[in-house]
Amino acid sequence: MAHTATIELVPASTWETVTLEQCKQLLEQFRDIARKTGEQLAWDYAESAFPYDIVMKEDRILLVGKNDRYHMIECRVHERAVEFVLPKQATHGDKGKANELCKFFAKRMAGKLHLFNGRVMYYYKR
Repeated sequence: MAHTATIELVPASTWETVTLEQCKQLLEQFRDIARKTGEQLAWDYAESAFPYDIVMKEDRILLVGKNDRYHMIECRVHERAVEFVLPKQATHGDKGKANELCKFFAKRMAGKLHLFNGRVMYYYKR
């Protein structure tokens, strides 16, 4: 059974709606931040921080792992929410990276994050 984490936009969020293209831009921004961190450390941190290839589909984004520690993360977009889905074959590395990406997205959107374990984190002013 797949596990799901959801980022909801609320009235206090900085974004009104979410599109697939905006999610792709956030993923690229995450990868760029990791690359810049690696430059400061003189280490190829981007490969460790984002070990996925981005594959665009019509209705979702697939993050396909580049090595055997990572399998896949699926990103689905609804009008006012983003779902990160871990397939049955997902590894512990996928879950950790998906949690990190969820927090990054929620912070940028100022949204309400429902984690894989059922807990809720608020990234907007209440």
